Amino acid sequence: MDEIGLRERKKQRMYETVSGIAIRLFLEKGFDAVSVAEVAAAAEISKPTLFRYFPAKEDLVLYRIADHEDEAARVVAQSKVSPLAALRRHFLDGLEQNDPVTGLNDHPAVLAFHSLLYGTPALVARTYAHLERQESALAEALGGDLDARLAAGQIIAVRRILAMENWRRIADGERVADVRADAVAAAERAFGLLALGLPQFA
Repeated sequence: MDEIGLRERKKQRMYETVSGIAIRLFLEKGFDAVSVAEVAAAAEISKPTLFRYFPAKEDLVLYRIADHEDEAARVVAQSKVSPLAALRRHFLDGLEQNDPVTGLNDHPAVLAFHSLLYGTPALVARTYAHLERQESALAEALGGDLDARLAAGQIIAVRRILAMENWRRIADGERVADVRADAVAAAERAFGLLALGLPQFA
């Protein structure tokens, strides 16, 4: 058991190290200007080894947000309140904690990562696949039928739009302290509308 745990920790460190090196290079030179071979060389591993961990170049960046794919589903599955109440509380807690996923974070490293992610067409395209997996996981947590899939699509879209609006304002130079009240009000309003339109999940 300990040996398996050690292997998993080493594997996790490899993911984190290589992804970190790749993102640093992409931020310095631009995503399209850096080859996979360059990333492998900087990480002191072979290209085949890199591809065993990251099947596509975009995965080197998206690894940073991969753990959020089932986040909404986990919130619903672990909650004792209604799905929308749980997701609303989770998003508001994220705003309170300046969670980068909510867009309400002005740390330079977070802003740089978001600029890389949303400013690179190849990464934007792959992000949609990430959102689809979020929807699929949430739909299963909501029951898996058509109503659940329709609800999941709306919920994930609302969370994305709220986060993008917060990030846009921060990226344009506004301070977190000045955006927070509007971000909370927008989230309350958006989840209120979801509750009206999706009463079976409220």
